[in-house]
Amino acid sequence: MSDAALFDKIISHCKEYGFVFPSSDIYGGLAAVYDYGQNGAPLRNNLRQYWWQSMTQLHANIVGIDAAIFMHPKTWKASGHVDGFNDPMIDNKDSKKRYRADVLIEDHQEKIRQKIEKEIDKAAKRFGETFDADMYRSTNPRVMAYQAQIDHCDAVLKEGLETGNLGMIKELIESEGIVCPISGSKNWTEVRQFNLMYSTQMSAVESGEDQLYLRPETAQGIFVNFLNVQKTGRMKLPFGIAQTGKAFRNEIVARQFIMRMKEFEQMEMQFFCQPGTEMQWYNYWKELRLKWHMAMGIPASSYRYHDHVKLAHYANAAVDIEFDFPFGFKEVEGIHSRTDFDLGRHEEFSGKKLRYFDPEKNESYVPYVVETSIGLDRLFLLTLCNAYCEEEIDGDTRVVLKLHPALAPVKAAILPLVKKDELPELAEEIYQKLRLDFPCYIEDKDSIGKRYRRMDAIGTPFCITVDHDSLNDRSVTLRYRDSMKQERVSIDSLHSLLSQATAMSSLLKELI
Repeated sequence: MSDAALFDKIISHCKEYGFVFPSSDIYGGLAAVYDYGQNGAPLRNNLRQYWWQSMTQLHANIVGIDAAIFMHPKTWKASGHVDGFNDPMIDNKDSKKRYRADVLIEDHQEKIRQKIEKEIDKAAKRFGETFDADMYRSTNPRVMAYQAQIDHCDAVLKEGLETGNLGMIKELIESEGIVCPISGSKNWTEVRQFNLMYSTQMSAVESGEDQLYLRPETAQGIFVNFLNVQKTGRMKLPFGIAQTGKAFRNEIVARQFIMRMKEFEQMEMQFFCQPGTEMQWYNYWKELRLKWHMAMGIPASSYRYHDHVKLAHYANAAVDIEFDFPFGFKEVEGIHSRTDFDLGRHEEFSGKKLRYFDPEKNESYVPYVVETSIGLDRLFLLTLCNAYCEEEIDGDTRVVLKLHPALAPVKAAILPLVKKDELPELAEEIYQKLRLDFPCYIEDKDSIGKRYRRMDAIGTPFCITVDHDSLNDRSVTLRYRDSMKQERVSIDSLHSLLSQATAMSSLLKELI
């Protein structure tokens, strides 16, 4: 199955099984806006809870807040978003489609990287166990030429973005022969910058003073509350403030399902530290955040670090954690060393001192900040892409979502074998015992095999089958989703079994 075909199946699966729907679907949908269904919403909530607990419960020096979406308009002037929150866009004259110029170049680089990997795979098969991949990368002329092409793109893109010379970026697109994915043509317009913020008014009077913005990120809500949290929480450096919430960006080009949307949710943590220690904490969070991802059972080979080609004006280090989606490696989380830019700018624009008094140094200073920022919707998508699996079972295809049990939207399905002989009543009794602590599902429609398949498709880790023997021995058949193994267990032991397997602590303990 091609990667494109696989991704199409995942998108179809999301709608068929109640994970994600197009927004306003009965009216034809709304571009780049999606709704989460009855299985998607709890999965998304579980992912959010995993992040929140890993930040605020596992770190005594990190607390959480929930700042408002609307903020004083000076906030966005101070942060630089009003003047500089832009994406470089380019139009194809034949298809009339608009693209982010930097993304076109990054996609082009990814295709070249795939050529390198194919060359290495072929060489590995040819040379066998004696093959040294690193040496081959550094000595093979074809691989070296491909890598030089990637490095050239990086250098030109970085210079063009940093200097504002967008003509360089267009020349790079043309010289690399990058074509429009739809028309296949190279008939490009000039590259232009587009601001991504949505604006609105506080009142019915349209004046500049009343203009507000839908926040394009959640970080600024943390920075403007730095003093409030530090003083009321009696926080000592280093300490962090975490937040989750909606953000809004006027994405000119939204594609790849929920990968890039106009309305999305961020999970961000700003870690305040003493100047001069920021790189130590930057490396700490870089390693810990990748460990957090892999604790969900996702292999290390699905991830990679990607250092920023162009650093933001406020940063002295930045790296993305990228996941190998069916459409290639894409960013899911960023770790940034933001220096003292944010607090310093808000000091300047608000006239308030945003400083920390260090009793050991007996001086006040503006702390430095290390940020971790992850998109919940992208995390949701990578979780589904990793979990989606098709297996051949006795000539039939089983579609199963191999989600970590702590993240699964439904923890257990209680299934009476037949709709008579007091089996539904016993199933209801079990359901009532479990539902206070576990999201459960009870169903007696269709054959037991079809019900197993439906539960596999939404990622339910356990099926509890109630049969005629259950009436006599008070035991049931417990079926494990991934292995399809079945075992007989007592009804009284179900709560303990589910607790051990599905508790969020089963994930969190991997981080300690």
